[in-house]
Amino acid sequence: MTATTGVMTTATPPPVAPTGQHHGLAVVLFAVVVLVTLGITLWVGRQGNAAEDFYAGGRGFTPLQNGFALSGDYLSAASFLGVAGLIALYGYDGVLYSIGFLVAWLVVLMLVAELVRNAGRYTLADVLALRLRRRRVRAAAGGASVVVTLLYLVAQMVGAGSLVALLLGTDSAQARTWTIIAVGALMIVYVTIGGMRATTWIQIVKAFLLIAGSVLLTVLLVVRFHGDLFELMRQAAQHSGSGHRYLEPGLKYGASFTSRLDFVSLGLALVLGTAGLPHILSRFYTVPTARAARRSTMWAIGLVGGFYLMAIALGLGATALIGSAEVRHANAAGNTAVPLLALVLGGGNGSTGGVVLFALISAIAFATILAVVAGLTLASSAAFAHDIWAGAWRGGPRRRRGGEADDKPSEQQEVVVARFAAAGIGAAAIVISLYAQQLNVAFLVGLAFAVAASANLPVLLYSLFWSRFTVRGAVWSVYGGLVPAIVLVLFSPVVSGSKVALFPGVDFHWFPLENPGIVSIPLGFLAGWIGTLTSPEPADADRFAELEVRALTGAGAA
Repeated sequence: MTATTGVMTTATPPPVAPTGQHHGLAVVLFAVVVLVTLGITLWVGRQGNAAEDFYAGGRGFTPLQNGFALSGDYLSAASFLGVAGLIALYGYDGVLYSIGFLVAWLVVLMLVAELVRNAGRYTLADVLALRLRRRRVRAAAGGASVVVTLLYLVAQMVGAGSLVALLLGTDSAQARTWTIIAVGALMIVYVTIGGMRATTWIQIVKAFLLIAGSVLLTVLLVVRFHGDLFELMRQAAQHSGSGHRYLEPGLKYGASFTSRLDFVSLGLALVLGTAGLPHILSRFYTVPTARAARRSTMWAIGLVGGFYLMAIALGLGATALIGSAEVRHANAAGNTAVPLLALVLGGGNGSTGGVVLFALISAIAFATILAVVAGLTLASSAAFAHDIWAGAWRGGPRRRRGGEADDKPSEQQEVVVARFAAAGIGAAAIVISLYAQQLNVAFLVGLAFAVAASANLPVLLYSLFWSRFTVRGAVWSVYGGLVPAIVLVLFSPVVSGSKVALFPGVDFHWFPLENPGIVSIPLGFLAGWIGTLTSPEPADADRFAELEVRALTGAGAA
């Protein structure tokens, strides 16, 4: 540091996680986060056990409350840890990544928010079933929702492992493993006891803490550079190891035609995937009217937009004050850039202020992860119980067993199954997360967005806007996007063929792109179109008219 400009001109000594007696402060803050969220869950969980309470929180939240909850669901570990980490490592290309997350909300606002609220009840499949009342449609949509939420869950739990390992000052795989297991156990408790009502309040508290923490760090960063953002950018470029290339496109995605194509694929997934995310769509059912759903989305856009502007500054700040090499050394994927920046802004290694700020930001990030995994687990368990179990397996025409009618299960039975499903999905997420600990959490979320955009968005848009859409078209659209997306990921560099792959010791990849969206999204739309044109049964005009009136006016909406 020199006195000429009053800001950093060389990178600070590499920040390290707090050690010794300071562990106690961080652990206490983590414990406070857990106790507060558990307290909310136990308090709210006693207020109602009906299906509407479990799935939709009683539909009693205001637009502002639901806007905070929407932003809480959306601002995940990928946002707080992954996006800032990508900016710290790759500069301009990381910023482009964050823009995709924000632009996606315009699609949600303009195309689906009000219509989904009016046409559905609890899940995406409810919208489809209003005009395509077939068990196959519910099974396909419910299965796709479980896959999307499971991918998203893995990203959050990987972020939790990286965060706690950094906090404890260890690279121990055992520490990350136990963290992932603990987060999985907590999310099961949140969902099985509190349902949507508790999950929503946890999201509101978490969103407030996350935005407040980001504001605090951004203010400290701006003060550190005396409000000179150009100096911040210059220092970031200087300590990035790439010079001015850090501030120009191409550092991550511009090295070759394949990498550029990969970025286009990622952008498509981010922009189109949000409107197909089950845990985002389910949020629209927690407000009483479609107008409230639209206002919720507008609140969410403002909160999310403000947050990503701060995330850009924090990513640049991590590079300017720490250096890309040290960020990468702490975590190869950059997931710990923000907590390390907090340590530096608080006073650096060994300072009480640095340790306090580091622990506070880490606790907020941990709260972020806990809240998002609760929402994801609830969405996936609802899809399994309401769509697959009750709607597809036990639903449909009355069956006879021993001469007696076997009725469709009650909503109370659905809730019981949903609670058991939460435990099973949580266990699956834990197992997968243990194998994916070296992947960037923002990148993992990008895969989830790609699957959502490929499998859920085409069938949703076709169902809402195409009068000729049929049952075959719906089923083909879901599987025509879901299966290619999963297959392409399995045979991509994400799974094998690179040092940071899921299985780095083997190489069986043949698909060159890391994100399958550019291929799988068009295939989802194409499959739905072909399925409809070749369907032996025509579309039911009366049911589409019913859907159209209900979606546009709210008449008959739940």
